[in-house]
Amino acid sequence: MDYGTRDGCASTVNDEGWIPTPERLGHNTPMPIIESIPNVSEGRRPDVIDRLADAIRGTPGARLLDYSADASHNRSVFTLAGDGVAVKAAILALFDVAVTAIDLRTHKGEHPRLGAVDVVPFVPIADVTMAECVALAKDVGAAVADRFRVPVFLYEEASANPARKNLEDIRRGEFEGLAAKMSSPAWVPDFGPSAPHETAGASVIGARMPLIAYNINLNTNRLDVARRIAAAIRHSSGGLRYVKAMGVMLDDRNLAQVSMNLTNYEKTPIFRVFEMVKREAERYGVTILESEIVGLVPAAALVRSAEFYLQLDRFGDEQILEKKLDDS
Repeated sequence: MDYGTRDGCASTVNDEGWIPTPERLGHNTPMPIIESIPNVSEGRRPDVIDRLADAIRGTPGARLLDYSADASHNRSVFTLAGDGVAVKAAILALFDVAVTAIDLRTHKGEHPRLGAVDVVPFVPIADVTMAECVALAKDVGAAVADRFRVPVFLYEEASANPARKNLEDIRRGEFEGLAAKMSSPAWVPDFGPSAPHETAGASVIGARMPLIAYNINLNTNRLDVARRIAAAIRHSSGGLRYVKAMGVMLDDRNLAQVSMNLTNYEKTPIFRVFEMVKREAERYGVTILESEIVGLVPAAALVRSAEFYLQLDRFGDEQILEKKLDDS
């Protein structure tokens, strides 16, 4: 399938991190760049995680930009980029490893999940439209269902069903409740069998605009506090507009965490989220220990936070050394 090319200037920054121009990807002419951030339900076995990373690295035309594993969540997040053909091949290679190596019947972790490869978003970066990412999501979804017999649900921009736009609605009930959920006519998958794969569950594949995965670790082991803070800040329960949040426990560190996705860092910046969590935590006599970014983050998001905390006056992107060198 042709995902299209157009004349235009390639971007070097996107909402999930620094993305190389076509030239940095090894091409001399502009090409469409799509980012994908597959989340895999494995964060505790380094050998499996390495095999998953190698599957992406070994795909011609695909660039593995970043990956990280979390043992408490028992989950790994990979960030890759390339054109539609390369990204599709890399995702299928990732599925090939994950479906063989991961058995959700014995999988335990803090993060909700319904599939071995739990979610695969496609994000337009340069010289590509959202419509082309939607087409790619459908093409990959059909290929996954056909090759691996894993049911696929489309989400966000790729889904025409309002009940399946939000990832949390699809994932509700997780792997353990998936068979009962799929027995309902309302939850027939978009591609593949009408029952979960025995060990790999189902996968959610879609197209969306970028986000930042951001976690704040509290200086307490009180999970109830993390959950109350998450409820206060997430949009679905009356909090900040572009924040999805949940409270989880990091058992290996005996810490409670507010785990978040920031879906529009320009309209709800990182510093605003941090300050609101800080204020909410104070209500319970709790402080923030640290925060973390999972995967990549755009420089612009960090610059806005620096402006806020340093109270910079009339600071512009043209004052950033690396950007000035990149533009020259």
